[in-house]
Amino acid sequence: MPREERETQIVRAGTEEFGKNGYAGASMVEIARRVGVTKPLLYQYFGSKDGLYLACLHRAGDRLTEGVAETMAEEGEPPERMPLAVLSAIFRTFDNDRYAWKLLRDPTVPSTGEIAGVAVDYRYRLDGFALVGAAQLMHSRGLDDDRDIEAIAQVWTGVVDSLISWWIDQPDQDAAAMTERCSRIMRNLFGW
Repeated sequence: MPREERETQIVRAGTEEFGKNGYAGASMVEIARRVGVTKPLLYQYFGSKDGLYLACLHRAGDRLTEGVAETMAEEGEPPERMPLAVLSAIFRTFDNDRYAWKLLRDPTVPSTGEIAGVAVDYRYRLDGFALVGAAQLMHSRGLDDDRDIEAIAQVWTGVVDSLISWWIDQPDQDAAAMTERCSRIMRNLFGW
């Protein structure tokens, strides 16, 4: 198998293992077993557990931040529809790779070093998108208190995390079904 294809397999298996068990609980032996390779091959390709985690984290973080940025940059979407559009983008991004989300919010990553820095950077960027979206929505309703906007952004981040955590355990719910479910929920809760 070509190296690039094997690396992709390893990163996908690593993403699931890290997503299910966190950085601290993930097993390189289990990742190797899932892919059908030896543990030394993982180290040959990625150097260390940290190297593999970083590859998985970059893949998840880049895909998500690009998808959300593209969605938020689209013209013509009214502010009250943006939360659903962003959720839909997240669901599409991770439809066949749901555990990737967990890497972005993994509480077991080291608190210092390269992994910590990369994780904080992705979280900072995602929190920034939430803040921009909250500001647009609140401003469209004539509200401009910065602390209210910060609070709404924080609530939104928690809602997204909770929805995706629920979705991970619902294999019968694809991205389209989750988008429709969220649309119903938002329509009934907020009249959107």
